[in-house]
Amino acid sequence: MKNRIISLFTLATMLISLSSCTLNVNGCSGGHKDRGNDGLCDRCNKSVVETVDFYVINDLHGKILDTANQPGLDELTTYLKMNGLSDENAIFLSAGDMWQGSSESNLTYGMMMTDWMNELGFAAMTLGNHEFDWGEEYIEACDGAAEFPFLAINVYDKDTNERVDYCQPSTVVDLGNIQIGIIGAVGDCYSSISADKVEKVYFKVGGELTELVMEESERLRREGADFIAYVLHDGYGRSSSSQDYVSPGKLSSYYDDELSSGYVDVVFEGHTHQSYVMYDNYEVYHLQAGSENRAISHVEFKVNYANGKSELTLAETVSNDIYSRYADDSIIDELSDKYADAIAEATRVLGQNRDFLSGYEVCDIVARLYLDAGLEEWGDAYDIVLGGGYLSARSPYNLYAGEVVYGDLHSILPFDNEIVLCSVSGYNLNRRFLNTDNGDYHVSLSEYGEGLGYVDYSSTYYVVVDSYTAQYAPNGLTVIAGLGPNIYARDLLAEYIENGGLE
Repeated sequence: MKNRIISLFTLATMLISLSSCTLNVNGCSGGHKDRGNDGLCDRCNKSVVETVDFYVINDLHGKILDTANQPGLDELTTYLKMNGLSDENAIFLSAGDMWQGSSESNLTYGMMMTDWMNELGFAAMTLGNHEFDWGEEYIEACDGAAEFPFLAINVYDKDTNERVDYCQPSTVVDLGNIQIGIIGAVGDCYSSISADKVEKVYFKVGGELTELVMEESERLRREGADFIAYVLHDGYGRSSSSQDYVSPGKLSSYYDDELSSGYVDVVFEGHTHQSYVMYDNYEVYHLQAGSENRAISHVEFKVNYANGKSELTLAETVSNDIYSRYADDSIIDELSDKYADAIAEATRVLGQNRDFLSGYEVCDIVARLYLDAGLEEWGDAYDIVLGGGYLSARSPYNLYAGEVVYGDLHSILPFDNEIVLCSVSGYNLNRRFLNTDNGDYHVSLSEYGEGLGYVDYSSTYYVVVDSYTAQYAPNGLTVIAGLGPNIYARDLLAEYIENGGLE
C-alpha cells in the first residue's frame, strides 16, 4: 500500500513538472517567455529564435530566357533552389509585374512564368499594374494554375464594392514555431493601365489603403502572426547604392509611415524599377531590386516567438552578377518544351537591321507606321494630322544591328494596344501632341499636318494613336474607329522589317 502511495505521488510530481515546462515541440505550457530578450526561454532555457530569409523578385517583366543582353531565369532558379534547400525558413515572394514584357511570357499570357513560380514554391505574388494588361480573365486563369495566392488587398469590384475574388488580402506562411503574415497591395498605378482593362475594378489607395493594411495586420497579429511583411507594388523614385534613411516626406507619395509603427516589419516594393535598401523613421526597411532580373531583394530576420521581437540581421539586393555564375537549372528548358507551340512565333526571323537603333529612334519609326497605316485605312475620309502618341520602348530598349526575330520586337514593344483613329480638339492637339514637353510622345506629321500652320483651338482634328494614348483622359481623345484586333505596334514594325525597311 505504501509503495502504491509513493508511486502515485511520484507520478503526480512528474505531471506537474511536465506541465510547467514541456520540452517537446509545443514548448512550455502557457507559452515560452523571454522577458530578458536573450533568445532563451525563461522557463525551459530553450532557444526561442528562428531565422527567416526572404528572397523577393519585383518587375521581372517576363524575362525567362537568356538573351544577348542579360541572363534568364535558369541560373536564378539554381540560386533560389540552393538557398531554399539549405534554409528551411526561406520564403520566396514577388512584388508584381511578373508576366508582361517578353514573347515567352506574353504568348502564354503569364502561364509560363506562373509555372516557374510553382516550381520554386513561391509563397505569394502581389499583383502589379501590368498583370492587368490583358484583362482580368487572364489573371483569373493564372490564379487557377498558381499553387500560391495572388495578393492585392485594395483591388475592388465596381459593381459589388467587394474585393475581387482572384486575389486575397494576405496569406500566412507557417514555419512551425513562427507564423509569417504577408500582406500585398497595388499602389496608385491606375494611370499605368489601359483604361479598358480595369473598367470593372478600382484600387483603394492613400488613406483607404493604409486603413486596410492596418486592419489586416491587426487581424493577423490576433491570429498568431509573429512577423508581418508588406509587399507593395509601388515604390521610391530614386536608386541608392548604400543603406540610407528615408524621411516620411519622401515616402508619402506612396507609403504612410504610420504602417511602420507596429503594423509591418519590412516592406518589399516595386513598380519604379529602382534599386535601394533604406529604412524609415521607425527603422523599418524598404527594399526594391531594380527590374527585369537585374537583381533580387534579400533580407534576413531573427524572430523571437516568445516575446514577438524581431531583429534585422541582413538587408541587401543581390545582383545577377552573383547568381548568373550558377549552373543552369533544367526547368527553363522543360518549360520551353512544354510551351514550344505557343512561343514558336518568338523565333521567327523578320529580316536584317543595318544599323543600331535606340529606343527613341524605334518609337519615331513606330509613329510613322501608325500614320502610314491610318492614312491607308482612313485617309480618304479624314484629314489626319499625325500618327504616334505616347510610345516608350522597354528592355532591352534598343534594336541592335543584325538579324531581327519577332521576339526582339515583343521585348521592346510588349503592350497589346490596338491602333485607333481619334478626334481631338485643336486645343488638346496643340497642348498634348504638337507642343508637348513629354519626351515619350512621338509624332509623325502627315502632309496635311505639315501644312496646317495655324491650329484653331475650337476646331476638331484627327490623329492615329494606340488605345493606351487614346484612353489617357488628359489627352482628350475620342475614338472613332480601330484598325482591327491583334494589330499592335510590334506587328506594324515586324511587317516593315520583313519588307526590308531597316536594311
